[in-house]
Amino acid sequence: MLLRGRRVLVAITGASGVIYGARLVAHLAKRGLLEAVIYTPSALIVAREEGIDLEKFIKGLGVPAYLSTRLDAPYASSSRAPWAMVVAPCSMKTLAALAHGYSDNLVTRAALAVLRLGRKLVLVVRETPLGKAELRNMLLAAENGAIILPAAPAFYTRPRTLSDIVDFVVGKILDVLGIEHSLYQRWRGYSNSSSPK
Repeated sequence: MLLRGRRVLVAITGASGVIYGARLVAHLAKRGLLEAVIYTPSALIVAREEGIDLEKFIKGLGVPAYLSTRLDAPYASSSRAPWAMVVAPCSMKTLAALAHGYSDNLVTRAALAVLRLGRKLVLVVRETPLGKAELRNMLLAAENGAIILPAAPAFYTRPRTLSDIVDFVVGKILDVLGIEHSLYQRWRGYSNSSSPK
């Protein structure tokens, strides 16, 4: 469990899978662990295509929220860098910027500040297939200190709903942050009847 007062900044960018970020912020907000939300204009467009009114959803959380163009927001400065930050989903554009230290908006400024201070930055990348450029950028971002967490659900949990699939990925994010949860059933090993031959 996080120590008291340590909260997480979440950024939602314009990749498919806005539901991952939405579910994460809802879970963190419910437990009083959400610092604030940053979202990009592209995230609003993608969210609408995926059936989510992102601005309305975030407003309902009652936490500070900033459009990524707001470079006057607190998190534009490393003096306000959060204890941890998650970018979910993380677009390939955002990944490329972070891999090369390019701070062109509030998301990348805040994320690079987190890395400079040696704090946790989790990038929930969501793209397929991956080309050489994307793979190189993931390696560079990891070498810069980011944790690369692909939105790749497992199926040993036998998910029955979309929420089950999303919760597995969100649970993995919480695992990295050291936050206890019961969002997915942990691997218990093979049963006698299902062990590989």
